[in-house]
Amino acid sequence: MSKAKIAPSLLAADFGNLQRDVEMVNKSEADWHHIDIMDGVFVPNISYGMPVVKAISKHATKPLDVHLMIVDPDRYINTFAELGATYLTVHYEACTHLHRTIQAIKAAGMKAGVALNPHTNVNLLKNIIKDLDLVLIMSVNPGFGGQSFIENSYEKIRDAKELIKMNESKALVEVDGGVTIKNAKALIKAGADVLVAGSFIFKSGDPGTTIKELKAATDKWSIFEL
Repeated sequence: MSKAKIAPSLLAADFGNLQRDVEMVNKSEADWHHIDIMDGVFVPNISYGMPVVKAISKHATKPLDVHLMIVDPDRYINTFAELGATYLTVHYEACTHLHRTIQAIKAAGMKAGVALNPHTNVNLLKNIIKDLDLVLIMSVNPGFGGQSFIENSYEKIRDAKELIKMNESKALVEVDGGVTIKNAKALIKAGADVLVAGSFIFKSGDPGTTIKELKAATDKWSIFEL
């Protein structure tokens, strides 16, 4: 078994030194760049728009994992494909015609993900799980970085993994919110395949070393699991 993927959230990066932080992730043991797009409508905050994503894409050498926390995401699917997104994740709560949205993401050449807010039941994805490449479990309420981890997220991760197995889906389970070295191993044990971490990485004294330690903590062959 391989280690879980680590996706540093660039929302917590230093925007005054964005190229530096993107290149740090490139050189680190991280697997993806996680990019949060917020519109101030679906969530009570605004992050950054297309010009910043374009700048990130220019310097990134690892896959772009784009998480749209916006209303009517269909309008921007082709735009994010052009900007180089590998994964494009939309919120279940923001999509009136979710199946059509997923098909449009795939038609644009990207892998499709669906994010679930803390109150949203995993079983609502039952009829679409086979079409998904990624299920993103929000372990905090979306909109702001640095929040505390919601403890019942472990159960949601287990439920998502069970739903994936039962339907023979190949979707990965991603967790975003309050991820640290303290809960990384428990998240992997619950079934997480990808861990998103923002403040924990970028507000540490040495982000590259923090990523390395987080990656090591997710080793599925850890002696603690034997």
